[in-house]
Amino acid sequence: MTNQANGPDEAQALDLAGKHLVLGLSGGIACYKAAELCRALIKAGATVQVVMTEAAEQFITPVTMQALSGRSVYTSQWDSRESNNMAHINLSREADAILIAPCSADFMAKLLHGHADDLLSLMCLARPVDKVPLLIAPAMNREMYAHPATQRNFVQLEADGAKILGVGNGFQACGETGDGRMLEPDQLLEDIVAFFAPKVLIGQRLLVTAGPTYEAIDPVRGITNLSSGKMGFAIARAAREAGAEVTLVAGPVSLPTPRGVTRVDVKSAQNMLEAVIGRVQEATVFIATAAVADWRPAAPSDQKIKKDGSGQTPQLGFAENTDILATVAQSPAAQSGKLFCVGFAAESHDLLENAQAKRLRKRVPLLVGNIGPDTFGQDHNALLLLDQQGATRLDRATKLSLARRLVQEIAARMAVHVPAKIS
Repeated sequence: MTNQANGPDEAQALDLAGKHLVLGLSGGIACYKAAELCRALIKAGATVQVVMTEAAEQFITPVTMQALSGRSVYTSQWDSRESNNMAHINLSREADAILIAPCSADFMAKLLHGHADDLLSLMCLARPVDKVPLLIAPAMNREMYAHPATQRNFVQLEADGAKILGVGNGFQACGETGDGRMLEPDQLLEDIVAFFAPKVLIGQRLLVTAGPTYEAIDPVRGITNLSSGKMGFAIARAAREAGAEVTLVAGPVSLPTPRGVTRVDVKSAQNMLEAVIGRVQEATVFIATAAVADWRPAAPSDQKIKKDGSGQTPQLGFAENTDILATVAQSPAAQSGKLFCVGFAAESHDLLENAQAKRLRKRVPLLVGNIGPDTFGQDHNALLLLDQQGATRLDRATKLSLARRLVQEIAARMAVHVPAKIS
């Protein structure tokens, strides 16, 4: 067995450590969200230089943004603090990216046409486009967002190399409801982290199962397990960060869907099997993290089973559920190498022996083992990776950190994977 140390406490890893971002604010009520976004970026390890337009100053003060960023805020292209009087050059050259949040419809139009009549637009135009990406978080009224001119601007800005981070849907400050809201700070942070992540799974299509299943005994009772789904959801997020197109088949959990991931909610093992079989033909990687029930009540009652006062317990018969991982792993796509299968084993003891036996039995090239009682419902985990070459231990860390490590491991194995008899 080999052991891969994770270095310093990975639970404290900062997703944007070493990144320097210019956060530009154009005019709009969504400027209030920029304050929380600035704080979130810094907590994630980034340094943030705020640049504001004159219109943005009508909604939030430079004093507020200076206090949150820990840096003086720039508002004028004539700022005398720069020895060469070229803030638009100096600030853009220092940045790993320029993020405009909020980006109004007017400011988008300025960017599109190359207008440069204030510091922020001048800086965007003067940035080295091949070294300093431009990220745009639009914020506007729903009618402004839907207007053909705005939609054309989106298309052309992306063609020019800008990254549009999308918009939210909901109640707007004007009292209307619809598309156009700036994304929430936590959503933008997730998108920015994903933007900088290595794209080791670009072009891959992942199908991931997560969470428990629920097998009904009657309309109000059922059999389930303690799986929270957190590991599977973390893997879905990490795979999306790595550039994959991800579909997540989730059992009954209340976790938020990772950004950019397609989610399919299911309940029972049979529901999950049907959802997987209907989608796995399009996948290149299948990752079975779900804790699927091995058995289900053979004849669930269509009415609540009531006590009759006799002290006798109801007699329940059980039927075995179809093994989803084994079914997929033995499919022609998996056997031919077109589909790379990864299984999970949640054990209570003898992890190495039980997980290795499961890998051989289910004929998967990679199986990930963990001790279920130590991880169910927790934010941390420790993993044991088993393949034909042996076992590799990933020490205890946050589930997202481990998911990112696992994605790297999967990408490395896929690069050299040749279908062979599992031994």
